[in-house]
Amino acid sequence: MEPQNLHFGITELKMLDTIIKAINKHSEEFSSRKEWLSINEAANYAGVSYNTFIKFRSYGLKVSEIDGVKRVSKKTIDSFLEKYCI
Repeated sequence: MEPQNLHFGITELKMLDTIIKAINKHSEEFSSRKEWLSINEAANYAGVSYNTFIKFRSYGLKVSEIDGVKRVSKKTIDSFLEKYCI
């Protein structure tokens, strides 16, 4: 089969742009509904750097680790931050 040249008009490009935006929005919404986060995601959720988040563990933040995979629940992060509110 020979490759075909694809030619898109303005209408098709606008439609593709709309589809891509819808997919990205859905992806972001799904991501925000996730309860268990990776360490990087958890640091972003807490609004701190990765290194600061790692320090939180020495203050008692509980992290679930299974076979080297670390996850933290949003509820755990929220409770931990509430505990240290001044």
